[in-house]
Amino acid sequence: MAPITSQKTTKLQIPHPHEKDCAITGVLEQLAPEQQTQGRRIALILHGSLGHKDYLFQKRLAHRLPLDSFRFDFRGNHETPGPMYFGKFDNDVVDLEVVIEYLTKELGYVIDMLVGHSRGSVVGLLWLCKHRDGASKSVRRYVNVSGRYRMEKIYMQLEKRKEEMERQGYVVTTATVARKPYVGKVYQKDYDEFARVDTSVAWDQFPAHIDVLTLHGLKDDIVPPYDAFIYARIYGARSPGTHVLRYVEEADHNFTGMPEEVVDTVLEWLQQQERKELKTGVWHTGVKDADCAPSRSSPGQISML
Repeated sequence: MAPITSQKTTKLQIPHPHEKDCAITGVLEQLAPEQQTQGRRIALILHGSLGHKDYLFQKRLAHRLPLDSFRFDFRGNHETPGPMYFGKFDNDVVDLEVVIEYLTKELGYVIDMLVGHSRGSVVGLLWLCKHRDGASKSVRRYVNVSGRYRMEKIYMQLEKRKEEMERQGYVVTTATVARKPYVGKVYQKDYDEFARVDTSVAWDQFPAHIDVLTLHGLKDDIVPPYDAFIYARIYGARSPGTHVLRYVEEADHNFTGMPEEVVDTVLEWLQQQERKELKTGVWHTGVKDADCAPSRSSPGQISML
């Protein structure tokens, strides 16, 4: 396990100029708090739907990154007030813009890296494409964990609850968020809004210089693992930026019980980038590790191809 690199943890509340009585709550991790933040590079960690800044692998990753980081709750999630929406990805992009404006203008940080899980990954993608000629020019790396590409596939989840939707006009969503119960209503218009999010902008508008790492679990039953393959086709066609795809055989959508798989992969990928060793392709191409070793037949058995 990589050592903890953060030397100071500070909770920040960033006033939201577009939401009354709202401040975005986040956590700043600093490697050298005695040094000025002006000109220092920083990573942003973006959570997914019904998540928060400290769940899954986010906090562990923030503590071990070799650069300062900031993770926060989007509006309506955990410690950031406001309504929570199933759709309205644009709201999340605005939240990210507010955070970046504060970090760059007030603290002097330079945005270096975005790490997104699920919905957070899509938000990061949309922001990078929207600001490709501006703020995203400083970004050198982007990590896409369990990111959805085919947004219309969300209707598959609705299909399973079609009777409930037709009977009452909405479906009830229940979850536990930061150890607190959450109950919400999702309407047809919310599904439609979700499905209309245009991730295809990545083909033409995603910055060509950014190195991308895609991580996806093969047991993901929320976002089809095939979506990661589509992203590999998109990001792998750029230059000089590279794309590395890693599938994790036993991982589900949230990498439940295996957050270190995400943390360790990201850290190794960063080291490869610093050594200028990154090449577009599949994770550990040409490396024969334990997963690739042939299975041993029991005595007396004949192994057949």
